Amino acid sequence: MSNSGYSSQNGAGQPYANGPLQNPVVMQPPGQVYNTAVQPPYANQMPVKATLPQGPGQYNCGTYQSAPSGTLSQGPGQGMLNRPPMGPPQPLAPQHQAASGSRMPPPLAPAHNSTPPPPSANHFYPGTQNPPQSTWQYGMPPPMSQASVGSVTNHVTSAPSSVPNQPSPAGYGMAGSPVYHNAAHPGPPVSHNSYSQPGPAPPPVSSSASQLYHPGRQAFGPPPAGALTPGMRPTPPPTGSLGTATPPPPPTSQREGVVHTPTPSDSAQVPNSFDFLESGGRNMAPYPPQPAMMGRSMGHSYPSLPPGYQNMGTPPNAQAMQPPKQPYPLGPQPFQQPPVGPGQLTPAMGGLSLQQSQTPESLKAINLLQERNLLPPRLVPAPVPCLAQDLQRLNCSPEVFRSTLTNIPQTQSLLNKAKLPLGLLLHPFKDLSQLPVVTSSTIVRCRSCRTYINPFVTFLDQRRWKCNLCYRVNDVPEEFMYNPVSRSYGEPHKRPEVQNPTIEFIAPSEYMLRPPQPAVYLFVLDVSHNAVETGYLNIVCQSILDNLSALPGDTRTKIGFITFDSTIHFYNLQEGLSQPQMLIVSDIEDIFIPTPDSLLVNLNECKELVQDLLKGLPQMFTKTMETQSALGPALQAAFKLLSPTGGRVSVFQTQLPTLGVGALKSREDPNQRASAKDIQHLSPATDFYKKLALDCSGQQIAVDLFLLSGQYCDLASLACISRYSAGSVYYYPSYHSQHNPAQEERFQKDLKRYITRKIGFEAVMRIRCTKGLSIHTFHGNFFVRSTDLLSLPNVNPDAGFAVQMSIEENLVDMQVVSFQAALLYTSSKGERRIRVHTMCLPVVNSLADIFAGADVQAITGLLASMAVDRSVTASLSDARDALANAAIDSLAAYRSSVLSVQQPGLLAPWCLRLFPLYILALLKQKSFRTGTSTRLDDRVYAMCQLKYQPLTYLMLMIHPALYRVDNLSDEGALNISDKTIPQPALLQLSVEKLSREGAFLMDAGLVMYLWIGKNCSPSFITQVLGVPNYTAIPQSMNQLPELDTAESARTRAFISWLREQRPFFPVLHVIRDESQLKAIFMQNMIEDRTESALSYYEFLLHLQQQISK
Repeated sequence: MSNSGYSSQNGAGQPYANGPLQNPVVMQPPGQVYNTAVQPPYANQMPVKATLPQGPGQYNCGTYQSAPSGTLSQGPGQGMLNRPPMGPPQPLAPQHQAASGSRMPPPLAPAHNSTPPPPSANHFYPGTQNPPQSTWQYGMPPPMSQASVGSVTNHVTSAPSSVPNQPSPAGYGMAGSPVYHNAAHPGPPVSHNSYSQPGPAPPPVSSSASQLYHPGRQAFGPPPAGALTPGMRPTPPPTGSLGTATPPPPPTSQREGVVHTPTPSDSAQVPNSFDFLESGGRNMAPYPPQPAMMGRSMGHSYPSLPPGYQNMGTPPNAQAMQPPKQPYPLGPQPFQQPPVGPGQLTPAMGGLSLQQSQTPESLKAINLLQERNLLPPRLVPAPVPCLAQDLQRLNCSPEVFRSTLTNIPQTQSLLNKAKLPLGLLLHPFKDLSQLPVVTSSTIVRCRSCRTYINPFVTFLDQRRWKCNLCYRVNDVPEEFMYNPVSRSYGEPHKRPEVQNPTIEFIAPSEYMLRPPQPAVYLFVLDVSHNAVETGYLNIVCQSILDNLSALPGDTRTKIGFITFDSTIHFYNLQEGLSQPQMLIVSDIEDIFIPTPDSLLVNLNECKELVQDLLKGLPQMFTKTMETQSALGPALQAAFKLLSPTGGRVSVFQTQLPTLGVGALKSREDPNQRASAKDIQHLSPATDFYKKLALDCSGQQIAVDLFLLSGQYCDLASLACISRYSAGSVYYYPSYHSQHNPAQEERFQKDLKRYITRKIGFEAVMRIRCTKGLSIHTFHGNFFVRSTDLLSLPNVNPDAGFAVQMSIEENLVDMQVVSFQAALLYTSSKGERRIRVHTMCLPVVNSLADIFAGADVQAITGLLASMAVDRSVTASLSDARDALANAAIDSLAAYRSSVLSVQQPGLLAPWCLRLFPLYILALLKQKSFRTGTSTRLDDRVYAMCQLKYQPLTYLMLMIHPALYRVDNLSDEGALNISDKTIPQPALLQLSVEKLSREGAFLMDAGLVMYLWIGKNCSPSFITQVLGVPNYTAIPQSMNQLPELDTAESARTRAFISWLREQRPFFPVLHVIRDESQLKAIFMQNMIEDRTESALSYYEFLLHLQQQISK
């Protein structure tokens, strides 16, 4: 049994490290993958490397080590003090190191005492006495754990190919010695240079001096102190560690662009065009030092700030940050200095810090034990980075790009002291109402690190610009001198690329190594007796039929269908046939494609045959007696069918696979759902689905899984087919079209969105950051290629990603740092496009400033992903301990290092006032809760959602929103498209906020509950629910009737408004006191005590007890 599980680094490797490693390909024989014997807690630790002594209160520095139990990240601490060796890491003798036991409270006894008992210590090994407390090691990459003796790994090697120039089967060719036709092509302006921006027309670009980025602006930071020769880069962080998502492997080549793209089989390599043309990372090409073009501030912090800067769009003293205008000494003509910019903080302001000004609102100390009503009346907004107004105006939207810390620490040691994680959360393909699109034969990029030109670069003059990531000075190409928006020449700083933090390029031919693939859709449908009984087949066929013309694509779009039970059924839809032909393959042990040319057909040419098949398919299997499911062979058939082109496979499964490769057996013991301290079987039972997913990824195929079942289906194993191929997982427990109408409605709405939403094919994404920062761990559904390149065979607008970061080199000479995510994809219309997001954040040098810029929701979202990995690679109790320690360590660091006056109580800064509440919500969330009966598939799906959902939607799944809706009014309402949307205040998740006289709506992300009190106003019941009295409310009510009353209009408008803010469809359940769903509703009352979990107040007392030790 494999324990590969949710190691978020999606790739081959032990323990499922998400990326190619230095080990050769060694596939494990079935049944010999991992030891599955039940072991006592903390007994499954991996060997660690020898460590240096640890000073009190500090992180271990120097050698990489395994993280202690109870922490979510496994890396060294102050890596800046001892840099990694310049050569390959030398293996050290394993040495066992005692680590902290649990600081979680023990399971509750049914006592009525409100004070929790002291926690019991647990250790790595029996007999350990007085272990040191565990500490967070957020910022550094995880260590390389050498495979234990006897273990067999299935890593994918990144060794050079023996046939480097041979085209791949998928059509990609890799040039042997690529020469970058740099985006800067000399010559006259090119005629096919256009600019389009969907939505309202952009305002005309003024040429007034108020424009921010004029040529000659001072640089962000100095050029590098010395050139780094190819052999002088530090050894990249090693890979593979307990409890992390996949750290990427080190670069395989020092030559930019020459990268062997690993796939599960080197015989089916697909060198990714993004890696070849979008370039290798910054580490792959050294750059020469550039002389400083202008004098600049060398200060170590940003200017003093007024209180409440976190929530203000513009600091009141922003004008004080503007130096006087001065002419540029360089360039063909004297441009004027822009009024504000990140590189022109004056030396007089350089040493200032928040410490020298009035304490900002975000740092105000709050005693959590005394302040109960900390929840804001509306959803918590993202904090605004402390940048000048004009600079912040150009920053990326937090809905797309968000950092856990909006103030970046200068050093890794400073980050370690703050005990807060540094990472980014991305929603890169989000549906945007306005997206500037640029068509140009020249895409301007840095010649060294390949950063795309963006609003935060510095123009030294008309002809030169300095990169904001590596500080190289680049030439401005002739074509870039022309501005397509203002139709003027000689103002490159006003181009849309330099005025928009999010922009999309239509890529020229240099970004293609084969013609863009067509949109290809293959539907794989379970037609066993169990599947037909659920009635799902009618919904799927009707939904596809209704939305066939809305399927994204062009005249080249292809479509195909496979059905399966104990055999595999193909459908010949070749043009000229009078009706579809079914072809049955019964040899599931050696699957083959009977007629490859007629199973995937052009949708436009064969539309009538496709429609006939969809109309007849539900009736073809109504009397089937086949109960077996050969899912594995069906997926193999889909892979073979789509390999020549790539595309999307949509799999619908209703039971545990029982035949052929990939067959599974039930692993769930219902008797242990609530009693076991550590949940078993969170990892896959077989490597088959992961290996097949990696094969699919190599051929640009993504697999989306729809699981509709009323019984255990081993989602932990099945989900691998989607996780590693960049697909999605949809789960509908207890699905039945007649017995569960709520699930049917949700399935129908989700399916319509799925079929019609935007899609990108053969996509890859790379995240770059300013020199000195590095990314070491990725979270999401993807496969990592060549160090830092995420392979996304399909990309959809509903997928989120997260990365963890470290500070490799001190940022002392920098005022700001930048991050850029570039997503290269093929649109459904066959265009090669590049979507680029750029974010800029200030650099600070004090702990107070770090805490002042903490984004509590982003921190919670990143910790949730880290805890999922910890649950699978270590244990659920480890993950729970680590979550509790996250709150303990950060609040202890704030108390000891930031507070100037020590006060009694549990103190937190205002910006982190909700942090303990969110941690408690995670501990009670379906993914991590104990003591409550939770089906294994439900738990695994909740973990999938934590790793996949963008932060905005994720927070509702962690901490639901509660509103009172029986007294809605138009006061403070929003007016959207002539509709009035009431805005009730958020309530705390506690029974004391409920009233039998009221009606309360709980929005939990994927589901909504409308709880009706026994004594609720009769007028609300009649005018909103449409029934005469409370007892007449149906036991299963999932829709509000459309009544012609003001109360009905307000309630429906509010619920519709909530639903429209997310891409999936949350089902509404109307519940009474006698409803079965009331127990689930009450489980979401996070602040209340349950038999197995502390109340919010008890949890705060527990945190205070641990901090005061």
